[in-house]
Amino acid sequence: MAEEDPSQEKTEEPTPKKKEKAREEGDVTRSKELNTSGILLTAALCLLVFGPFIASSFLKVMAFCFSFDPRASWDTSIATDYLQVVIYEMAWAVSPMFAFLLLASIVAPISLGGWNFSTKAMAPKFSRMNPLSGLKRMFSMNSLVELGKGWGKVLVVGAAAVIVLIGLKNEFLSMVFQPTHQAIGHSAKVLAWSFLFICASTILIVLVDVPFQIHSHAKKLRMTMQEVKEEFKNTEGKPEVKAKVRQLQREMANRRMMSDVPDADVIITNPTHYAVALKYEPNAMPAPVLLAKGVDEVALKIREIGSEYKIPIVEMPALARSIFHHTKIGGEIPEGLYIAVAQVLAYIYQIDMWKKGQAAEPPRKPTTPVPEDLRRDD
Repeated sequence: MAEEDPSQEKTEEPTPKKKEKAREEGDVTRSKELNTSGILLTAALCLLVFGPFIASSFLKVMAFCFSFDPRASWDTSIATDYLQVVIYEMAWAVSPMFAFLLLASIVAPISLGGWNFSTKAMAPKFSRMNPLSGLKRMFSMNSLVELGKGWGKVLVVGAAAVIVLIGLKNEFLSMVFQPTHQAIGHSAKVLAWSFLFICASTILIVLVDVPFQIHSHAKKLRMTMQEVKEEFKNTEGKPEVKAKVRQLQREMANRRMMSDVPDADVIITNPTHYAVALKYEPNAMPAPVLLAKGVDEVALKIREIGSEYKIPIVEMPALARSIFHHTKIGGEIPEGLYIAVAQVLAYIYQIDMWKKGQAAEPPRKPTTPVPEDLRRDD
């Protein structure tokens, strides 16, 4: 028998993208037992808190209904008034309890898995109508777990009910000797506390079900090694595609950079390997700005554009390398190069004056050394 491919085993933790996709499809951790227990406990507490108010309202309604007006037998308007009063009183009596039950029905589900609204979860899934899939779900491990939980609920709740009956046996027997009005109130109180105790027993089921649901959901979202690799490729892109994108980005950046070269005041070269184009406007810039830079073919292109637009080109290898390595395109040159660049600009100005016949002899090329901390000999 051939060995199973380990890449097909779901051994990897789900990626953030997998978790986000699951949430979009409405697949989040949920516990039906937590929802049921939360609603039942809320109902039991509401009976204890609002029980006297509800009971007194019911007594008022009963007294009102039994104080029957004979005219209601033939006058429908009076009967309608009776009905409106009864509906209003009953709604007012149970509205606090219903409000808390509504709140519990919202809070209990989102307490595990958080709030999540998904239209995809509301869409019909025809795969669930497949009889074979239904049989598979019926005999799956999840079905066995649900069956075990069902029997567990019967045993836990049944045991709690037996404990209540045994513990309150004397309370129930004592009601026989109480006046009717007192016995009714006593029985209501005993029933409310009994209901709360039985509902509290469902907490034991929740303590088992919640960790199981968290583990089951995490296990369902696990991925194979191949799925992780495919997702990484789809997210990050294939290496050849990424390389092509970077190449296109560099080409676009170079085109934008080359379009600024005609505005340069001077181009400083290495003379062949490096080229940097600088611009300086004394009234608008605190320091010279680097418009373009490049090596080899890009440097050649910068020199070609400079020659085409008659921009002065000065060969100063050390200065060209320092500006190239220590200045970003569009940024100002380092403070340590101010003097060297200022001498180059002054040199360009003097050459221009000499060509116009306003200087007796051509200027000498500046030889100001580059500071050691800014030198690059590569």
